[in-house]
Amino acid sequence: MPFSHLPPRLAEALTQRGYEALTPVQAEVTQEAAQGRDLLVSAQTGSGKTVAFGLAMSGDLLENGALPAPGLPLSLVIAPTRELALQVAKELTWLYAAAGARIATCVGGMDASRERRALSHGTHIVVGTPGRLRDHLERGALDLSATRVVVLDEADEMLDMGFREELEALLDATPDQRRTFLFSATLPKPIVALAKRYQRDAHRISTVGDDRGHGDIAYQAIAVAPSDIEHAVINLLRYHEAETAMLFCATRDNVRHLHANLVERGFAAVALSGEHSQSERNHALQALRDRRARVCVATDVAARGIDLPTLSLVVHVELPRDAEALQHRSGRTGRAGKKGTAVLIVPYPRRRRVESTLKQARINAEWLPVPGVEDIRAKDRERLMDKLIAPVEVDEEDRAIAASLMEKMSAEDIAVALVQAHRASMPAPEELIDRGPSDQRGPVHRPGFDDTVWFRMNIGRRQNADPRWILPLICRRGHVTKSEIGAIRIGAGETRFQVPRAIADRFMREVAKSAGAEEDVLIEPADGPPPPGTRGDHAPRHGKPRDHSRPMHRARPAGSGAGRAPKPHRGKPPKK
Repeated sequence: MPFSHLPPRLAEALTQRGYEALTPVQAEVTQEAAQGRDLLVSAQTGSGKTVAFGLAMSGDLLENGALPAPGLPLSLVIAPTRELALQVAKELTWLYAAAGARIATCVGGMDASRERRALSHGTHIVVGTPGRLRDHLERGALDLSATRVVVLDEADEMLDMGFREELEALLDATPDQRRTFLFSATLPKPIVALAKRYQRDAHRISTVGDDRGHGDIAYQAIAVAPSDIEHAVINLLRYHEAETAMLFCATRDNVRHLHANLVERGFAAVALSGEHSQSERNHALQALRDRRARVCVATDVAARGIDLPTLSLVVHVELPRDAEALQHRSGRTGRAGKKGTAVLIVPYPRRRRVESTLKQARINAEWLPVPGVEDIRAKDRERLMDKLIAPVEVDEEDRAIAASLMEKMSAEDIAVALVQAHRASMPAPEELIDRGPSDQRGPVHRPGFDDTVWFRMNIGRRQNADPRWILPLICRRGHVTKSEIGAIRIGAGETRFQVPRAIADRFMREVAKSAGAEEDVLIEPADGPPPPGTRGDHAPRHGKPRDHSRPMHRARPAGSGAGRAPKPHRGKPPKK
């Protein structure tokens, strides 16, 4: 029997659940060296931590292989969010079902009076969030005097969320002889300090390894023009066509905006943020689980504790605040041995910061261009062919319909109609202003630019001029497309660019009509190309970069004013 060293009823529960072997962290906490000791465990998200501490506490809870009559809680499990707390309770319920466990949950957003009644009827294990548990403690509904084991799940996140006082109040209310388990993906200094204060001779376990990134997650990074962030999201979703994808934003406003745009474009998407009630969250998660929705747009906190087995793609639409947040977000995928992909969308000015964060997290990310229209169409063709040639069960009604179609249409026409129906069901990909970081490309000669006219603008490096926002401005003012603009050369106080001679007169007329649109930006014919030595549009910038990475909800879809240029800098030149 593979679990002969475990209590029989827990071993039976694992077997019935389909376990063939324990995960590394589960195996470590059940070793003899961990028995009866406090535990300080660092393990990645999705490694089976809940079952691990469920097994680790069994020696303190079970008496002769079963639990005593329910009364004051024997174990307290604290989690940062209600979703994680409810997920933990669900896992412990099946693990301890045969042992007769009574498990109570105490989380924000639920009926507090019902929770108090459940506590008064007696329980074995209490699982909850710090704020709600402390509230029950102060009201006298939660008595921790008989607690034998306290578990802090994702302790680092709880400290980041400002729950230190609540954690200390709960720990101080438990007996001194209790066992304390701290489970955390990372071990920053505050966690170490908490462990020293509340643990005694803790047994240290780490299954993260030297590579702090998740081994089952492929990390990718794409550098984009800030105004193209949402377009990049659409193309990533279409390119990967993941069974379930999660998109991370920094604020609830940005979640709301991106969710609305995706739904408008035809994606089956749901949103999760602090403004949603528990019932709304449950409805959204159920839609993802039963495949009515395939995309979840969420804030960091709202996505804590979410376990979606089909989640294979995580997109960091807005960058995480640090390496730990990056790992926590990405850890929603690549769980329990399954492969996943995490993609960071990086505004050009923030590439160096992201590279530093990746290095700090010891994550090797592959820098790739944003999938283009042709890339997506090629993937669509590949997926469609795989789907059509896959063996399927066909009934007589299907054959009858096929025969009827063959009488009215040729095989080729039927195939064409099938392809068109397949494409019509999917959102169209987006054309991007710029599909890759400028330092990975060089100037490219394009047909039609052998005979050009040079124009100048009264903004340059001193005004933080950058082709990534200058290009949309030129297109808008001159009523041209980006393919009709040639080289862009940025000088200290001016910028010059090329327009094919065939459209130069029309371009200038449109510029004159829109002269009041950007009063600070003057566009006029130039007396020739820029002086030798002027940097080109693909040259790296110097000085303080303009922060184009402000909230992404300002980056609107094409046609709604995307790419509007900031007003030129009026003060002193930025420091070099």
